[in-house]
Amino acid sequence: MILWELFIGFLKVGCFAFGGAYAAIPLIRDIVLSYGWLSDEMLTYMIAVSESTPGPIMVNLATYVGSSQAGLAGSLIATAAVVLPSFLIILLVTALLKTVLKNPYFQAVLRGLKPAMIGIILATGMYMICRSGIILQAGKPQTQPLLLTLLLGGIYFGAGHFRKSVITPIRLICLAAACGLIVYGL
Repeated sequence: MILWELFIGFLKVGCFAFGGAYAAIPLIRDIVLSYGWLSDEMLTYMIAVSESTPGPIMVNLATYVGSSQAGLAGSLIATAAVVLPSFLIILLVTALLKTVLKNPYFQAVLRGLKPAMIGIILATGMYMICRSGIILQAGKPQTQPLLLTLLLGGIYFGAGHFRKSVITPIRLICLAAACGLIVYGL
């Protein structure tokens, strides 16, 4: 009986938790308290623990509540129930996306969206650079950040042009960190 209650309770959470994990906390609270699985105080502690451990809060809470109520089987059932709706939605979207991607009108929309997204990302980056005071501080131009940006951009695009391979984002982040340590740390 408890396994069925865990499944139904966390299936409700998975189906109706829109807006992310923090928006789902009131729903999780209502279900956990209505079934009497945890006290309000214990739930508060478990939310804090779930936030500090890797993984989504809803999955961590479902796993803990299931484990506390019915052991390993309970944790597996509660976790499966909370992720099942999202999993089914992703399967549906993936199945539909394969057929939609073949549509020439949809392909035209995607080709039009790519430059728009690049523009939005670049505009956001430029806005952040201009507003943060990286380029101008107290009315004086700062050359180090500009030179570092140009250097990293040159390395990224130069590697693609001359080496015919792309630098991975992880390598670029490590390179940027090393450059930052050299320029600002010394």
